[in-house]
Amino acid sequence: MKRCLGLMLLGCVAAMQAQSGGAEKKSLIRDVVQVEGVRENPLLGYGMVVGLAGTGDKQQTLFTTQTLASILSRMGVQIPAGAVKVRNVAAVFVTASLPAFARPGTQLDVTVSSMGDAKSIEGGLLLLTPLYGADGQVYGAAQGPVAVGGYSVGGSGNSKQLNHPTVGRIPSGGLVERGLNLDLEQQPLLTLLLRDPDYGTAEEVARTINLALGSGVARARDGRRIELTRAAVSAGANALLARIEALPVEVHRRAKVVVNERTGTVVLGRDVKLGAVSILHGSFSVEISTELQVSQPEPFSRGETTVVPQTSVAAAEAKARKVELGEGASVEQLVSGLQSMGATARDVISILQAIKAAGALEADLEVI
Repeated sequence: MKRCLGLMLLGCVAAMQAQSGGAEKKSLIRDVVQVEGVRENPLLGYGMVVGLAGTGDKQQTLFTTQTLASILSRMGVQIPAGAVKVRNVAAVFVTASLPAFARPGTQLDVTVSSMGDAKSIEGGLLLLTPLYGADGQVYGAAQGPVAVGGYSVGGSGNSKQLNHPTVGRIPSGGLVERGLNLDLEQQPLLTLLLRDPDYGTAEEVARTINLALGSGVARARDGRRIELTRAAVSAGANALLARIEALPVEVHRRAKVVVNERTGTVVLGRDVKLGAVSILHGSFSVEISTELQVSQPEPFSRGETTVVPQTSVAAAEAKARKVELGEGASVEQLVSGLQSMGATARDVISILQAIKAAGALEADLEVI
């Protein structure tokens, strides 16, 4: 674990040193902004997967039997919901994303997720399912065979499962039935939104657009919004945005440290600086173990056999290790100091949180 952590952090440092040694790189505007109103919209539907090999919902899953009875009723078959005893069907939620400018007939990829106690939806077929938007209107429909990247088999108390067999996908299994009425040509004012808000980047984007298209076309309203005035240019909205997206712009990125405690991953940005700080780090562990022993009474006595727990407690504390960093210390110095301490990934996360609390970390600390 220590070696993996060291290689990971050293790789980050080497990449940052290589970047700092060359010229400042620029990004295209399309990579740092999005057009206001041009976005995907989530769709949700409730349906049923059929054709399972006995791995579907059990009889006690009432909504599955009720749904099956309702479907059969629409087909002209009248049966009571309580009489349904099949395990080849499963109730599912169907989700998809309606892309911007989607028109009727556009194909969608849909995700199918079991909502009952089915073991697997492998090999199943999703019946025709309407897909609803947040406003309750139907925007699409989905149907088709479900592709599951796993399986679950077993018998007589033995089982084996690969990946997650209760969630699958249907590539191009959905069709758009109703598109979104978004016409950028009718809007006199277009707004660009920065993906990562920053006042300097917003001003830089506006300045770059004005240099390319003329003064007064773009104006930064705040750290996220850049407004485009259509009256200042003669091109249509599509041509205007296509030209703007291809412009290179210098991006001012915020210093940030991202840690993932579940995987032990630590990512440090190139611009991270440290204040003068002294780090003392040790470890203290307490181990409590319980051993069960059987107390057997003497023969022909009236005693009872009892189980007596024997509990032992052991504590261990390591000596504190020290690292000193001067004002404006770099990431390389921090990594070298932590490696000399033999810090693990969990230690690094705790140390970074403590440095941030002490006010010596000049960056945002984000825990994911």
